Amino acid sequence: MSRFFRGGDDSSTDSSSEEEEVYSSEEEEKVKAEDESSSEEESDEEEEEESDEESGSDEEEGPKKKGANRFLQSDDESEEEEEEEQSEDEATTKVKSAKDKRFDELESTISQIQNGQKINDWSLIASEFDKLNRQVVKLQDGSKAPKPYIKAIADLEDFMNETLAKQKVTPKKMNATNARGLNAVKQRIRKNNKDYQTQIDAYRKDSDAFMESDDEIPAPKTVSKALRFAEAPVVSAEQQEEDDKGFSTVDSRGKVVQYTPESILKHLRTIIESRGKKNTDRLEQIKVMETLNKVVPITPYQRIRVLQTLISARFDLGAGGAAQMPLDQWKAAERDLATLLEILEKEKDHVVVEGAEEWDDDDKLPTIPEGEKYLKVPGSVVSLIERLDDELTRSLQAIDPHTSEYIDRLTDEGSLYNTIFRGLLYYEHLRKDASLEVPQESLNRIIQRRLDHVYYKPAQVVKILEENAWKQVSAEADSEITPRSQSGDAGKLINILSNYLFENSEGIIRARAMLCQIYFLALHDEYYKSRDLMLTSHLQETIANFDIATQILYNRTLVQVGLCAFRKGLVYDAQNTLQEICGSGRQKELLAQGVMIQRYSQVTPEQERLEKQRQLPFHMHINLELLECVYLTCSMLLEIPLLAQTGSSPDVKKRIISKTYRRMLEYHERQIFTGPPENTRDHVMQASKALAAGEWKKATDFIHSIKIWDLMPNTEDIKTMLAKQIQEEGLRTYLFTYAPFYDTLAIATLSSMFELDSRKVSAVVSKMISHEELAAALDQVTETVIFRKGVELSRLQSLALTLSDKASSLIETNERTLEQKTQGSANAFSRKDNRGGGQRGGRGGARGGARTGGNPQRQAGGTQFTGGALGNAVRG
Repeated sequence: MSRFFRGGDDSSTDSSSEEEEVYSSEEEEKVKAEDESSSEEESDEEEEEESDEESGSDEEEGPKKKGANRFLQSDDESEEEEEEEQSEDEATTKVKSAKDKRFDELESTISQIQNGQKINDWSLIASEFDKLNRQVVKLQDGSKAPKPYIKAIADLEDFMNETLAKQKVTPKKMNATNARGLNAVKQRIRKNNKDYQTQIDAYRKDSDAFMESDDEIPAPKTVSKALRFAEAPVVSAEQQEEDDKGFSTVDSRGKVVQYTPESILKHLRTIIESRGKKNTDRLEQIKVMETLNKVVPITPYQRIRVLQTLISARFDLGAGGAAQMPLDQWKAAERDLATLLEILEKEKDHVVVEGAEEWDDDDKLPTIPEGEKYLKVPGSVVSLIERLDDELTRSLQAIDPHTSEYIDRLTDEGSLYNTIFRGLLYYEHLRKDASLEVPQESLNRIIQRRLDHVYYKPAQVVKILEENAWKQVSAEADSEITPRSQSGDAGKLINILSNYLFENSEGIIRARAMLCQIYFLALHDEYYKSRDLMLTSHLQETIANFDIATQILYNRTLVQVGLCAFRKGLVYDAQNTLQEICGSGRQKELLAQGVMIQRYSQVTPEQERLEKQRQLPFHMHINLELLECVYLTCSMLLEIPLLAQTGSSPDVKKRIISKTYRRMLEYHERQIFTGPPENTRDHVMQASKALAAGEWKKATDFIHSIKIWDLMPNTEDIKTMLAKQIQEEGLRTYLFTYAPFYDTLAIATLSSMFELDSRKVSAVVSKMISHEELAAALDQVTETVIFRKGVELSRLQSLALTLSDKASSLIETNERTLEQKTQGSANAFSRKDNRGGGQRGGRGGARGGARTGGNPQRQAGGTQFTGGALGNAVRG
């Protein structure tokens, strides 16, 4: 019953009064205990322990002290009682500090290692050794480690050396687990013991004196509970300021870090070994190496090693699929790489080459071996340049191209080109000495990078880049591959670089060099040279075997050649070249200018990430709207006359030049109402409709009103060329359409209708007659075109011919399908040799023997022109 409530009977009253006395006595005892121990706080757990101890002692001792008084030690108690009390309650009354517990854990781990040594269990020793190193970090006093730890690692190293010596003379091998543990300890203990070499040497010199020396770390002391609650010493503000003056940088283990010329290689070794590991602070590593780079004095070898590691560490910040390198780190890496090249140019006896031996001794610096001229430093300058170039590309891919940030970032390409140029000069210098054995591939790779930065640029921009690059090097420097005297001519520069790679490389680099040269020639309106190079390279036959980046370059080159042909007025060549890219409907994907997401395609995240990485920066793009405009215009100039020819002559074999254009034209014709043109496609479609109707002036106006032509150089020349092409194709369309209605037609009439010179009209008509496109003759005396008439077919006869052709092709298709399904057993269903000539020939003979057996194309002659205006070519 609670003491706060009173009952009505006497028994409840007595019990409540007894409870009040018990609580009051316990409260008085607690107050006395707090006053005598001078403590202000006690945890709940200690109160529980005291209550448990009180109940236990009451049962055993009976009349002895109760409560908290039991733990209060007075001066009057005898030593025997004190010893007895300590022996009985030692486990519960003595509290160990965190440091004491760590010492106990350390000793336990050392004993485990010693047990492993007794049974030769190296797997246990390896795991316990790692645990030991983690524990000692918390027990180090400055740079000194506990004596037991020094003894343990020194003994372990001796035991390891004995085991390795026994393994050499013992035929019996360790099992795989033990061998792995031994190798792990071997790798770690030597590196670990270097940090404590002074203490280990002192221990091995005199182990007893070392373990009993005065500077030994004091052994853990047991703190009684009475002293546990001592107040912490008060540190004054002045003393705190004095302590802060002696502050120094420490590492994760609490050891003071000192950056001296002698410790540079050790710090570099630590950083290199920690690269790629989890929980590694990369920015902290970069700060450390920046500090090492400022240490004075520093030798050229140390400076080269620091810069190499520093640049690689900066690149690690941009590692990963989606993240790009921070801008400040990229610029810092570019400056460091330029500094590295400057050092290599000044220190001629230091060379950075691939395959050089690594220097393992961090305590002393390497020297030039006897009989050699160079101190070889392992590394690859071209790999650093390539990575710097790739990081710039990734950065440009991630920036919105329609902002000023993109323009600012693009200015860094100039400094990168200067670095590439200096790297090329350095590799040329190395190649002069055959003893260095610099591979040709390194020189090819850096030339290819230089070529990749200039092949798509106009000649004026390339000239500026070259002038700035030569200004960065000394006046005495020159290049054997690209002499300073020829740096002003961009065409010669591209030709020299491409020819060098074509002669000294093979595979992908060779193909890319040729494609870059073709692209540059096509960009500068040298169509015939670029076309001949493309045809003689035979790349169209082997391009599928190359990597995707080279295939993208091939597609870009093909498009550029087609645009060059269009600027030259070669409509057929331009359309034929652009057909492969523009006819597919996947221009963005093929030119790496955007990712096209198909509706039913299943693309994994990895494939999507790789596709985005392959995208070209915006400043390298080819305008897709201009490309489509050129392709559709060329298709119009070729398809409209062809449609007119097939419409007026149904028996002429139908062929399609551009399926894409035909689909667009059919869609445009199906529209009930067509408003004024709004985009490039609408302009071309309405121009096609006007050209088919013979309104060439209207078609010319539609084509000229397309604003995209302003993006091409020499816009007025392009428009003039298009006007002449439309006039000529309009003339051809008119002759195909209305020839059946004429017996003779004067050249002067055609010349006035299409505003062409009479000689030009005669040339067009003569060409059509020679190609058997027009059944006519040209009378040069009277300057007239005389059309030949043949047997005219009615509309019904033309449709019957078409039906016959389709039926015969359907029969042949069915027979081929049946033969494939029956795997050759369908010979019984095939027609005999004379069946086609007899039966089908009979049907043909009924029409006068014009068709005999098969389905041959009708010969050009007097039966071609059957009447009808534009016919089925363009409806409406």
